[in-house]
Amino acid sequence: MNILTLLIFIPLLFGLIIALMPSDWRSSFKYLTLLATLIQLGISIWIYLNFKTGVAYGGVVNESQFQFVQKLPWININLGSLGRMQMQYFVGIDGISITLLVMTSLVLVIAALSSWEIKSNLKGFFVLFLILDMAVLGVFCSLDFFLFYIFYELMLLPLYFLIGMWGGARREYAAIKFFLYTLFGSVFMLLVMIGLYLSVIDPATGSHTFNMVQMMNPANYMHGSIFSALSHYTLFGIQARTLGFVILFIAFAIKVPVVPLHTWLPDAHVEAPTPVSIILAAILLKIGGYGIIRICLGIFPDVASSGAYWLGLLGIISIIYGALNALAQRDLKRLIAYSSVSQMGFVLLGIASQTAEGLSGAVIQMVSHGFLSTMLFFLAGVVYNRVHDRDIYHFRGLGTLMPKYTVFVMIAFFASLGLPGFSAFIAEAFSLTGAFKSPSVNGLLPYWMAVCGAVGILLSACYFLWTLQRMFFGSISLKGGDVWKAALADLNFREIITLLPLAIVVFILGIMPSLVFDKINDSVLALVQFLHIVK
Repeated sequence: MNILTLLIFIPLLFGLIIALMPSDWRSSFKYLTLLATLIQLGISIWIYLNFKTGVAYGGVVNESQFQFVQKLPWININLGSLGRMQMQYFVGIDGISITLLVMTSLVLVIAALSSWEIKSNLKGFFVLFLILDMAVLGVFCSLDFFLFYIFYELMLLPLYFLIGMWGGARREYAAIKFFLYTLFGSVFMLLVMIGLYLSVIDPATGSHTFNMVQMMNPANYMHGSIFSALSHYTLFGIQARTLGFVILFIAFAIKVPVVPLHTWLPDAHVEAPTPVSIILAAILLKIGGYGIIRICLGIFPDVASSGAYWLGLLGIISIIYGALNALAQRDLKRLIAYSSVSQMGFVLLGIASQTAEGLSGAVIQMVSHGFLSTMLFFLAGVVYNRVHDRDIYHFRGLGTLMPKYTVFVMIAFFASLGLPGFSAFIAEAFSLTGAFKSPSVNGLLPYWMAVCGAVGILLSACYFLWTLQRMFFGSISLKGGDVWKAALADLNFREIITLLPLAIVVFILGIMPSLVFDKINDSVLALVQFLHIVK
């Protein structure tokens, strides 16, 4: 069996085992879920260590850029005179995919450990958790658009129920809002996917194809088809390729999330249980960024270049708007949610620069934010699980009361605001370098965008340091008085072993970013070269 197939479907196997087990064995469900995620982490690390680098790619994107490939016939429908409709089970990874796979696998282990706080309907929770696990890994590995879409849509159902059944007081509202936002983007993505299928011919078979790698080669588009480079199809005066790019970008921008499509995120985070908040921030947001890089830039590079200014502008708006909203929050979880909007703006800014530095910065920002947001939401969950309150002004002097907890909070805060020596500094530095370089290299972005991005870093220091000062310094003052003081015990062993790997990883990536750069260099350079050729 292909190693990627094994990686994707291990959680489904464990989910079926849990579903078939008697409910009386509920205490073992969390251990089986943790075992599944640990096996996945081991497999992803093996793939990372065996991933080949130093391969030169030139010109058109092709299947040789992807490793651990498996391609099997899946759906084959005879349409008579119209030929055959074929979908393939086609998986493979490049340098961008492998870094996100490893990040996702470690985050899922942390999410599984944080799920031990769940007390009700354990079978349903862990089965849905493992289905979601399978779907997110499938998205990062899929190279057939139809397969990608199935995994992409499959994430919706478990997330809807995980928020709606195990969330907070307004969980139904948050779950429905999340579902409708995501479904809105997905429905129109389906139309673009069908249009691409009808536009692209596989040169090996002469049939239409959902193969995303074939869609990235302009030579495979039928002359006069809806999404060909010389297409005359328009809607409301907008050229078809431009419209296709915009629709796909909106679908992925909802996931990132990009302002003004972000409003589902704070509600979902506040109401979701801690493990679901971790998955939302650390993985779901990265699927949006990955989709923009893999599909929007890969399939519509010409439109991405012509619209780079607007992509960069949306990135800057997200950085500044998210940071200002974070400054205004009282709820710790909502503050972290808005900080995610701001931090993910650097991903869009790096992508918009279309330079090797900017795209590398965007990828490492996704990896870095995946680990840091996991750490932040887990830390927020620690306090909430003890006293069921997250209001920043209801706590003071936690540094004296919970010294171990405070150490990890300080690491997470200082790493997130871009302190040198941590992963976010490298990510933001390269994203801004790409934005600064873009005007002189390809003229896509103005210099002021990089300046505004730097202002966003300053604002992140403001809201993180202010929160640190309000909650952790000074004499002990708690809204719940002695009851809260007794309940706010310092970190236990499980919480320490959960947080420690995250703290170590963000530090190691800060001093050895080559662990990511060495894997992504070939893919990033190939993409930049492809963008310049098409442009």
